[in-house]
Formats: sequence, C-alpha cells, structure tokens
Amino acid sequence: MKLTVIGTGYVGLVTGACLADVGNHVLCLDIDRAKVARLNAGEVPIHEPGLDEVVARNRHAGRIEFTADYDRAVDHCDLFFIAVGTPTDEDGSADVRHVEIAARELGRRLQRKALVVVKSTVPVGTHTLVANALREELAARKRELAFAVASNPEFLKEGAAVADFMHPDRILIGTDDAEAIETLSRLYAPFNRNRDRLIVLDARSSELAKYAANAMLATRISFMNELARLAEKLGADIERVRHAMGADPRIGPSFLYAGAGYGGSCFPKDVRALLAMAREHVLPARVLSAVHDVNEEQKHLLTTKLREALRGELRDRVIAVWGLAFKPNTDDVREAPSLVLIRNAIAAGATVRAYDPQARETARAALSDEQNRITFCDSAQEACTGADALVVVTEWLEFRSPDFRALATQLRARVLVDGRNLYDPRTVRAAGLRYEGIGRGAAAPASAT
Repeated sequence: MKLTVIGTGYVGLVTGACLADVGNHVLCLDIDRAKVARLNAGEVPIHEPGLDEVVARNRHAGRIEFTADYDRAVDHCDLFFIAVGTPTDEDGSADVRHVEIAARELGRRLQRKALVVVKSTVPVGTHTLVANALREELAARKRELAFAVASNPEFLKEGAAVADFMHPDRILIGTDDAEAIETLSRLYAPFNRNRDRLIVLDARSSELAKYAANAMLATRISFMNELARLAEKLGADIERVRHAMGADPRIGPSFLYAGAGYGGSCFPKDVRALLAMAREHVLPARVLSAVHDVNEEQKHLLTTKLREALRGELRDRVIAVWGLAFKPNTDDVREAPSLVLIRNAIAAGATVRAYDPQARETARAALSDEQNRITFCDSAQEACTGADALVVVTEWLEFRSPDFRALATQLRARVLVDGRNLYDPRTVRAAGLRYEGIGRGAAAPASAT
C-alpha cells in the first residue's frame, strides 16, 4: 500500500519505518524542515534500538521517504496516519491542536476519497473533531468527497518500540466504517499471522483504551511505591514482597518494581489527560489522582534519602548520578526522575557529576539552567571521581554489576542510593558502603562518614 504518516516524532517515525519494512511505500511528512533534512541524510534524531537499521534499509530500498511538502504528501496516497504530538496543556488535558491542524491541512488538499487514521494518543472524541475539521475544509472548497476517520492507538514501549510494532500483542482499530476496517486489516495482516491480534471497536472506546492501559500500568507502579514506603516503616523488604505478589497469576510480575517514580512521554501525560477528562465530566477519579500524587512525591524520595545518608546536608557535596533517561535503551528525559533529583541537589548547594550511555545531550538541553553546577561525564567511573555519594537512577545494563569495593574507596562519604533496587544490600554493605534502597526496610544501612 501507499500511505502518508504525518509527524516524524517517536510514534510517527517508528510507525512509518515498520510499515515500510513489510513492503509498503511510506511518505513521512513533518513541518520541521531541519528534521526532514536530517532524516533524508540518513540521520535518525532519536535513540531507539533497531530503528536506525530499519530506516536505513527502507530508505535504500526506496520504500520510505521524508518530506516537508504537504501537497506532495497528500497527493501520494489516500491513506493517512496522523501521528503528531499531543502535549499536556496548562490544565493537564492533552493539547490536540496539532491533530486538528493536520486534519485541516488534509481537508484543504484532498482530491479523492480518503481514510484518515489517528495514531496520536488523543482524548475521547477526537475522531469527531478530526471529521468535523475535514468536513469544514472540504465545504469551504465546495468539494464533496467521501472520507472515513479511524482510531488506531499505538502501544509502543520506548526502548523496545520496533519489536513491539513488528510483534504486537494487540492491534486496535476504532471505527464503524466497514471499508476502513477492511483496509486496516489488510495493512496489518503481516503483523497478524500467527494469531488474531486484531481488536475492532468503536472509535470512542479505542481512544479510551489507550489511556486506560497506560493508566493501569502507572497505577501498579505507584501502588508498589506506596507499599515500599510502608515496607521501610515495617522493616520489610519490598523486593521480597514483589516476588511473592508476582507469583500470583491473577497479578503477575510486570510493573511491580518500586523505584524513583515513572517518567517519559506517556504515563505522566496520559494520567493527567484522564484526570482532565474526569474533571470535565464532574467525576472525582480518586484512584487516578492518587496515582499521580504518589508518583510526584516519589520523584523527590531520592533527594530525601540522599540528604539523610549525608547527615542532612547537601551543601558543597558532590553527587554522582548514574542514569539520566527515564528508562534504559532510550535518550528520552521527559519527566525523568533524574531531573528532579539533580535540580533538588543543586538547589540545596550540591554539584553533580552525571553519566548516561545515551541521554547526555537530551539531559544537557533539559538542564540548561543548571549547567554551571553539572559535569556530564563520559563513563560511570568518571562520574564518581571526587564524588561524596552515588545515586543510581536508571537501570542501564552496564550499571548492574559494579565493583562495590572500588566504589567504597572512590566515594568520599561511601554512600550509594539505589533508586531502582538493582543491588543486594548485603553485598553493598559488605563492601563498606552505606546502602539506601527503595522499600528495603529489612536491610539496615551502615553509617556514613
């Protein structure tokens, strides 16, 4: 098939590249001409494992192209995916202005029957906004063209997005239009061969299902973080509790890790958007409110633990930070717990030495106001040079098995704050370090110097 993907952000680029990889001819449109130029030069602007190779392979085969020309993009086909950003607005709701603009740009140019598929994560009812925008623009041109609008939300995990797209656990199509269902079923047939992953539902339910899935995962994380606080007070170990809970098949082990709080572009934004929808319909949404509040508090917990381990004083301390991205295998620092920790530490008078395998430049941009108090290092070991304490914030593979005895000689206060519960507290303490984990009440830490 020939199709156009509007937006070359995270979702749009992965969608376009993966659809091209199964033989479709994909034209990716973005109004950012500098980004389009980089993509046409073979440069992928985000770090996502495997994406560079997929884009390069399909550029070479002529199956994927990039343009900033709306006229060319609309003339290319009659199947369009809208995959533009929906950032959080001031009231917490999702800002769908870019979605509407994309729909209007299509409506001003369409010359034949079209299927418009909303891939962006959007509030319930956005498919109607898109349809109305198309209808208004066609009416302004005095054109009567048939079109259909479908919802097709993405379920891509950053760090595993290519694998998730190529091997989906479900494919949601939200529309009542039989021809649209048939078209999208054919498009997704290569990803739907081993078993039927296709779920067809109405557009409103499809839009809500995306938010509901992310909110459920966020709820599990916040619940475990709240339990972790209780575990510390009770002298229990949340890691042992997690194993016991996950063994229950009704619960399962996924997303039961206590830590520094969730971040990224999806969970925080989607929980806020659901809260905004609830407010609009005068519903209290108490569980969602608690999920959000617990997560915001959890992001400050590392600072609290660090301050307590350093006898209440961060002024003039040097803090090593391992991990800046909100999760491994990405360079995304949006709403990352690391940013909260670093800003809190600097505000308290500390300086920071930070290392991340991929997120150095995105973090540098996000922390531009704090540049004079941060050193971005080239290795984990370099980050600990001259540091009083180490805080592990992102669970990158290279942080899993450090030399604790070497760290004990390198860190002046011999403090290790494990924000992801990566380490066995007994092993860390045996090496001469004070250990602070999340909800590890059964392992009393040693004293700091």
